[in-house]
Amino acid sequence: MISVSISSFLQSFAGRWRLAPLLACAALLGGCASLPGTATIAVDGRPVEYLVARHGGPVVVFENGLDGTLDWWAKVWPEVARDSSALAYNRPGYGRSQAVATPRDGTHVVAELRALLQATQLPPPYVLVGHSLGGLYLQQFARQYPGEVQALVLVDSTHPEQLRGQGAPENWPAWVRVGFNALTSETAKQEFQAIDATGQRVLALPPLPPATAVLILSALRPLQERSALADDGNGKRADLLRLYPGAKAIGVDSGHAIPLDQPEAVIAAIREALGRGPGR
Repeated sequence: MISVSISSFLQSFAGRWRLAPLLACAALLGGCASLPGTATIAVDGRPVEYLVARHGGPVVVFENGLDGTLDWWAKVWPEVARDSSALAYNRPGYGRSQAVATPRDGTHVVAELRALLQATQLPPPYVLVGHSLGGLYLQQFARQYPGEVQALVLVDSTHPEQLRGQGAPENWPAWVRVGFNALTSETAKQEFQAIDATGQRVLALPPLPPATAVLILSALRPLQERSALADDGNGKRADLLRLYPGAKAIGVDSGHAIPLDQPEAVIAAIREALGRGPGR
């Protein structure tokens, strides 16, 4: 277990770069809300941990951030799953999902997710909801399979070029690099190493069709911080809107951990993506 003091110093790092879903709370997830009732299913001969709700209609698909588990949706899931079909799961190497030897890039993550959706008999259309690095993976899913996607909801998402320019790891302060390497899992390190390749794959794919709704939730609190790296990260937040013309921008009074800090903002965005009003 990571200590509170070490976790706290990484909170600002995670909030600025959106590379991990706020390691501070992830380390202390036992003190946060959690999701009961998960199960495992064999997909391509390996166990995958997941949670499913079935109500018909579009399927809401949740994708976790770097080094995060499905418990990150614990305050969002109950309201969404009450009347919507939904799937939350753990990627290989997290929770009870068996690790794999294949590269941990977006191409493999998307293929594994689609195999899980098929194994759980959840057909499209999908409303894809991704936090942090999960948002980058779902950008690839949506661009690669646009005919399957009704809407894309990005929750303080990683930008396809997050690790370029001033945000490149070689420009990080030494203490950030040391802390990141010390406090992330081996699976997270592998995913991190593939972020740039995933981002370039996303940018190489055709843009989303105009009919696909895109909602972009951005944390407002990190935008108030000032440093060269923070300015770079904030600029990339804003640039997501350029990548998705016509997207709806939603500022959220939160740090990076929007699903835990302001779950109602995520729930409202999902309901809008489903074509429902508040409380319906």
